[in-house]
Amino acid sequence: MENQLSSGQEWLQQLLDLMGLAAEVKTEGFETVKADSSSIWLNIENNEFTSEQKQQLVGHKGERIDAIQYLANTILNLDQDEATQNSFVVELDGYRVKRNQELATLTEEAISQVQSTREEVEIPGLSSAERKQIHSLLEDVEGLSTESRGQEPERKLVVIPQ
Repeated sequence: MENQLSSGQEWLQQLLDLMGLAAEVKTEGFETVKADSSSIWLNIENNEFTSEQKQQLVGHKGERIDAIQYLANTILNLDQDEATQNSFVVELDGYRVKRNQELATLTEEAISQVQSTREEVEIPGLSSAERKQIHSLLEDVEGLSTESRGQEPERKLVVIPQ
């Protein structure tokens, strides 16, 4: 894990340098929702970023930071066997923490609505990674199932009563 921590840190630092953004990448690891896996957090730190620079990195609805995170996961796990692969989370200015809180609230509201109305609830506006995260969160909720419907970029997650 230490090797992947430093590899992730170095990779993201090089990417930021190539983008012309002066920032420091710090790492911290912690357990994810699944007890048997862990995530490596790559935190982009620069207190002098303008709001425009932050928006450049995050992008509309998080599209750019999601793309950077996808690249990190693909590239850094390329030569790893499945047992040694890790999940990388790219964070900037608390974006992921805030977004995870928003997703938790959306998920709780959807669960509550489906359980009270016994009708399907659509959750639009999620990235594929966010849909996967919610599918995973709801897979063990009794009396509910989930599926994704539609085509990108209008794909939606649907919470279904059983």
